[in-house]
Amino acid sequence: MAANSPDQEWKKGSAELLVLSLLEDQPRHGYDISRLIQIRSGGVLRFHVTSLYPLLYRLEDRGWIIGRWVEKPEQRRRRYYTLTPEGRKVLRSQRQSWKEFVTAIGRVTGVEHA
Repeated sequence: MAANSPDQEWKKGSAELLVLSLLEDQPRHGYDISRLIQIRSGGVLRFHVTSLYPLLYRLEDRGWIIGRWVEKPEQRRRRYYTLTPEGRKVLRSQRQSWKEFVTAIGRVTGVEHA
């Protein structure tokens, strides 16, 4: 994707929702989050560490996620992120907003259930 393509702008607008959604069920580290976004999107979405980690730090500063360092034998230390109760509220709200947005776009463009 080109640096300032419309696809890049859409990715920026949905980044928080994507990350919070992946942390809903279990703690994850940054590489895992990045890999799951790429896999689950069929390779359409990719988050490089230069954009993912600043986003994780912002979410942590807002109190929506909490990170903790974990060391496992024969593995490097990793920071695992977990959704906080406030983060769960934000996720519910963002999901609802996203649903309404997609429905509205579908009505305007004639593209439904894309």
